[in-house]
Amino acid sequence: MRARSTRLGWPVELNEGPVGLRPLHARDLRVWSEVRQRSESWLRPWEATPPPPADPYTMSFRQMVRLHAAQGRADESLPWAVTYNGRLAGQLNVSNIIWGSARMGTVGYWLDVDLAGHGIMPTAVAMAVDYCFFVCGLHRLEVNIRPENRASLRVVEKLGFREEGLRPKLLHIDGEWRDHRSFALTSEDVPEGLLRRWRSSRMAP
Repeated sequence: MRARSTRLGWPVELNEGPVGLRPLHARDLRVWSEVRQRSESWLRPWEATPPPPADPYTMSFRQMVRLHAAQGRADESLPWAVTYNGRLAGQLNVSNIIWGSARMGTVGYWLDVDLAGHGIMPTAVAMAVDYCFFVCGLHRLEVNIRPENRASLRVVEKLGFREEGLRPKLLHIDGEWRDHRSFALTSEDVPEGLLRRWRSSRMAP
């Protein structure tokens, strides 16, 4: 993999078996809406909400797609659709990317409730981490997760992210400021690549 015109090489597509990462497209609206509706009650407790005073403006799907594309081209984020067997299954975003002497970003993700537990998101995160470290030149990636979110915690546990502590009232989630457990990896933690380590762990007896 090689970066192209920008530091992030956006747009970029990655694949590992049936799991893929690709840009979100306007034509994904119907399937995206179906997945979101089916998974609404499962995702709602973990998703960001605007703190008061709430802005009544709601971004449309097409506006979100355009914003993500602009952020990718500007080297600010890597916003991917997660696919499974070619069908949209969720989203993964490496956001808050800082260059200079920090070279870090934050990973966030969500998955179709019907596809949870199949190793899809750990595979997607591992691909994203390797791309960020070994193609884009980032040094540190972190994931912040509510302590009650067992499904998301299992992703970082399976991949061996290092826990760095509790961050009180970090994000406004589901109507309140919520505490988050913070996890991180640096490029030195996975010199052989996170995807390779994840593959090896799945093959271990």
